[in-house]
Amino acid sequence: MKKSIVLLSVLLSASAVEASQPAPQVVVARTTIQAFAKQLGGELKMAMKAGGPVNAIGVCNVKAPKIAQETNKEGSAKISRTSLKNRNADNAPTDWQRAVLLKFEERKAAGEDVTKMEHSEVVGDQFRYMKAIPTAEICLKCHGANIAPKIAAKLDKLYPEDKARGFKKGDIRGAFYVTQPK
Repeated sequence: MKKSIVLLSVLLSASAVEASQPAPQVVVARTTIQAFAKQLGGELKMAMKAGGPVNAIGVCNVKAPKIAQETNKEGSAKISRTSLKNRNADNAPTDWQRAVLLKFEERKAAGEDVTKMEHSEVVGDQFRYMKAIPTAEICLKCHGANIAPKIAAKLDKLYPEDKARGFKKGDIRGAFYVTQPK
């Protein structure tokens, strides 16, 4: 009897470990986002060093879509960014993205760490994944409440319908998302 209980405990703990392992599609989505974010972050850092935030705006405007396109070429997954307060109208959330972003906001309000927020689901024949983008201190130069006049002027010129201002450190800036066939 005692051996059966020990064996049952081992089996239950092993299944708990298996259950906590992310699905292969989640792993691929995370890896895709990490590759995109790493390349975009590197480009932003170089642009900041070369000419400050005004220069970095060009990275988000021109290079970010190209980086996403290049990342998308590596497989069947599509990657991009979205936000409830989007800067680029092309990145406005779809209904499902809006619903997830609103859930992220609820989770943040309940005390969950923004850096760990993610969501995945399968709808029909499509796998969907979203990872929250937390607002860091550096983001506030272009996305905060007090944007320098030169930066604001460049943003106004490139993004006449800009809604991506007024964030505070730790806010959910938006999310990376990945979609791919199931």
